[in-house]
Amino acid sequence: MKVLVPVKRVVDYNVRIRVKADGSGIDLNNVKMSMNPFDEIAVEEAVKLREAGVVSEVVAVSIGPQQAQDTLRTALAMGADRAILITADDVLEPLAVAKLLKAIVGEEQPQLVILGKQAIDDDNNQTGQMLAALLGWGQGTFASKVDVESDSVTVSRDVDHGVQIVRLQLPAILTTDLRLNQPRYATLPNIMKAKKKPLVERKAAEFGVDLAPRIKVLATAAPESRQAGIKVASVDELLDRLRNEAGVL
Repeated sequence: MKVLVPVKRVVDYNVRIRVKADGSGIDLNNVKMSMNPFDEIAVEEAVKLREAGVVSEVVAVSIGPQQAQDTLRTALAMGADRAILITADDVLEPLAVAKLLKAIVGEEQPQLVILGKQAIDDDNNQTGQMLAALLGWGQGTFASKVDVESDSVTVSRDVDHGVQIVRLQLPAILTTDLRLNQPRYATLPNIMKAKKKPLVERKAAEFGVDLAPRIKVLATAAPESRQAGIKVASVDELLDRLRNEAGVL
């Protein structure tokens, strides 16, 4: 069984985001980039399945600039067997990404595609669902537990009223939740080994996919700064401030 794991290069979650002065987007100059945390969980789950003997090969794929090679090397260091980079200079919307992934699925013929449920840069939570729709495959989103059998996969997913368990016939699409696993750290020996693993580069234009954007961002702005909280000496002072300053009473 082959598993395809799409991974995305995003601003590291520890970095404080800065908006460009002209409001045209996020300032990425000299900013640390890393793999999307939800995608790390997807890679970990795929590697665990291979270590358990359920999966024979894990293929990581990324769509983005040339620098996304670093993200794929991280996936290889975590245990992926080989990687595919689809280079695209423009920022692609989820539908365009899903169309490119559909093309890769057609070539690679995986039985499972495991993605992070969303990327922390745009929080769209769309690519996995769109890919499932384009392929006509079953989907198990927000997976907190995964059990793969010979021809099916059982997915536990947290919902508002508890835990929902669904069984999907393979091939299928899974998107990962934070509760699924704890991603491993890439050790130095594995980082060195990753440099020798296959990484193929292809251009997005090769696939003949319509990548035209459907959405235009008019402006980007940082959230307003919150006022610092204060301490009050008594309930009476609290009520007075709520009444006269906040206007909520």
